[in-house]
Amino acid sequence: MPVPVPTAGTRWRCTLCGNLTRFDVTRTSRVVEFVHLDLAGEPSVEEREVLSESVESVRCRWCNAVDQVELVDRPGAGEADSA
Repeated sequence: MPVPVPTAGTRWRCTLCGNLTRFDVTRTSRVVEFVHLDLAGEPSVEEREVLSESVESVRCRWCNAVDQVELVDRPGAGEADSA
């Protein structure tokens, strides 16, 4: 089941330990990349367009809880909207 992705006004929080900052995120992406190879054959991505992306799971780095995250409001996020 996909996990909701944080927005400009929300962030993740572990429901078990309260962690707000450290997560291991497993995601699936479909992208189109413009890859430039130098003369030695070393690639570098110069442009990247994300066609679709979904977060499959989130694991808390502090307590190892899997898929125990919720979206909570970011501090001050509501203040920017009312200004």
